[in-house]
Amino acid sequence: MPASAARPNRTRRRRASPPPTRGRAWLVACYTLRSADSLASAMVVYAVPLMVLHITGSPAWTGLAFFAEWLPRLAAVTGAGPLIDRYTPAAAAATSGALRAATTAAAILGLALGGGIAVVLAYAILTGVLAEGSYLASEALAAEASRRAGHRAHRVQAVMTGIDQTAQLVGPALGAVLLLAGPVALLASIAVLSAVVCTEALLVRSDRPHLQLVTDPPPRLLTSLATGAGVVRRTPALAWLLGALMVGNLVSGAIEVATPVLVRSWGYPPSASGVIWSSSAALALVVIGVSRRGVDRFGLFPVGLVAAALMCLSAAAAALAPTLWAYGAAVAVMMGAEGAVSVVLRTARARLIPERHFGSALAVTALLVRLPLPLAGVLVAAVPTHLAALLVALAAAQAAAIGTCFTGLHRHRAAYEAQGDQADPEPVEQQQAA
Repeated sequence: MPASAARPNRTRRRRASPPPTRGRAWLVACYTLRSADSLASAMVVYAVPLMVLHITGSPAWTGLAFFAEWLPRLAAVTGAGPLIDRYTPAAAAATSGALRAATTAAAILGLALGGGIAVVLAYAILTGVLAEGSYLASEALAAEASRRAGHRAHRVQAVMTGIDQTAQLVGPALGAVLLLAGPVALLASIAVLSAVVCTEALLVRSDRPHLQLVTDPPPRLLTSLATGAGVVRRTPALAWLLGALMVGNLVSGAIEVATPVLVRSWGYPPSASGVIWSSSAALALVVIGVSRRGVDRFGLFPVGLVAAALMCLSAAAAALAPTLWAYGAAVAVMMGAEGAVSVVLRTARARLIPERHFGSALAVTALLVRLPLPLAGVLVAAVPTHLAALLVALAAAQAAAIGTCFTGLHRHRAAYEAQGDQADPEPVEQQQAA
């Protein structure tokens, strides 16, 4: 007998809040929240190292600031997921946005009082943690929007991916312009964006029911992560999907780290790599729109397969490129194809992870997908004089691994293609458990 039936006096149903506005207004609030959050995060990632360099003039301190900002993110991923499961994605987004706005205001005050590098490093650590919590919350909201969209879920994920790509394109440029006016102007803009995230989170309250034991303690971190890992283990299609994402991130991460070095080897300033990333992000926006229509016509798997093949071929072309222009074109095509693959894989992920354990499973998947990024940096650092050979080897390994993963995804395609029309996620969970 369930605990709630055995001990009715110890249970309570949270007071039902007014149901959120269904339809376009609710979805627009989700998109606005994601836009503000992605832009704030992109500006922080770009701005923190530049602020450190502006204050100290030291590349060593700049590298330390990047490390201080990145490392806590991996730890934050493991803790944010269980909290989202215990409360709601909207509550997590509102809390993260409010804390980031307060932290940014404190950093402005600290810099005004002459705190210098210590203030910036502390800000990097705290905002890194809060950015991951806000990202996971917005991902959970995107999954809820996908479930509401039914067979049109890929359209929601296409918009979300496009928002992320636009933030990557606009964030660094906007941050550079604002930094010309001083760190305070840049930080004030981040605080405003964080306040927008908090405000929009109040408009996207989930209407899913919550039944909670009053005396139940908060979930243990290891138990919640074990629950998320169990979801991955019991869902073969999700495991193959994660494999594809991990391999893609390893190659794209290695290319991202190696690009400034390769650009310099061709006789151009390392800052020219920014042109490559800007053009890549612009092309990705176009490809994402095309992939959305392609999924409408052909389905998830065919579009994902074509995009994955193009991603592998362009990665190999980038590794063998003899000139900067050929390299830039290959990287732009690779990033565009990667955007289409992201739409397909994120749509499948939203359908495969049951709503009840979405936060825990999302934390596990986000951690696994991001682990190859530090490894990419280690590989580039290990062979700095043989980057072309390293990229060729990684491109070949990517082709083999992507082929294996998509073979597995094809074998289990019914698990994520058939679920798009289901309104109630509970039968999906029962099917996966079986």
